[in-house]
Amino acid sequence: MRRLRFGLVGLLVVGVALAATGPASATTPGKNGRIVFGAITDDGSSQLFLIGPYGHGQHQITHVNGDAFHPDWSPNGRWIAFEMDTENGCSLVIMRPNGTHQRTLPHPPGAGCDEQPSFTPAGDRLLFSSYNPTLDDESIWIERLDGTHQHKLGKGGAFQATDPNASPDGTRMTFVAFNGEDLGQGLMRTGIRGRNPKLIVPYSFDVAVKHDWAPDGRRIVFTDNADNFDTSANIGTVRPNGTGLRWLTHYTDPEVRAYVGGYSPDGHWIVFRLEDHGQYALMRMHPDGTHKRVIIPLSAFRPRYIDWGSIPTP
Repeated sequence: MRRLRFGLVGLLVVGVALAATGPASATTPGKNGRIVFGAITDDGSSQLFLIGPYGHGQHQITHVNGDAFHPDWSPNGRWIAFEMDTENGCSLVIMRPNGTHQRTLPHPPGAGCDEQPSFTPAGDRLLFSSYNPTLDDESIWIERLDGTHQHKLGKGGAFQATDPNASPDGTRMTFVAFNGEDLGQGLMRTGIRGRNPKLIVPYSFDVAVKHDWAPDGRRIVFTDNADNFDTSANIGTVRPNGTGLRWLTHYTDPEVRAYVGGYSPDGHWIVFRLEDHGQYALMRMHPDGTHKRVIIPLSAFRPRYIDWGSIPTP
């Protein structure tokens, strides 16, 4: 995954644009639907799968000639956007949850790779990152679902950042920020216009590039020790002001690691991947870390890029 390169000046630009178009969406409040995730198939490619929250109905929904990454549910549960990587670059694709009606969106001018799509709360636009190899420029863009009305929101700056998420009320934004040092990844919060930045999870926590707001906006879930394999990775939550740190998992063995996917739409569950001595499971637990339940049992099958959608609405 390419890290996005935009600083505080870029964030100000992003915030102004998002104020007019709607911020990037975290988990959308609603009724719990199915979970989408990526995994490596027998042919060595990454494809997308659906499964019910109790482990029923697992099936593959993409068979693309390339790799499918970073799926994101639309707020109404009727569409999935994802990144498709091929030998010719990477593009954004929108499809129905059954894998039909796939539509590849056009690149912005000069772009060679579009990544990590995210629906806005209204569900009528996508946020994404786009890399222009000629300019060596990676920026955040927004576009309609048909690929029209593309607008650049921000580029290069003082620090690297990725994985932006808006608070459910649309007034604040969080993102994973990088301080340029090994394992230096923290969680930053700003106003939705990019003002008043505050580091709410320290860089020393080596925060993984996957976090989520609770649907009620009261907590933010994240994973620590993303790339530090000398210790275990665990899942925690904090309040939006950075206080009230709570650890939901307490693994100590470096061979046992937990990586968060996100909240369920009703806010009663958190979905995550458990790694245990080279095997992987898809799990869910209550937001206080209790009632851990197996969705997919431990095996060599590794679910990644996990996103929990809502039951489709008209």
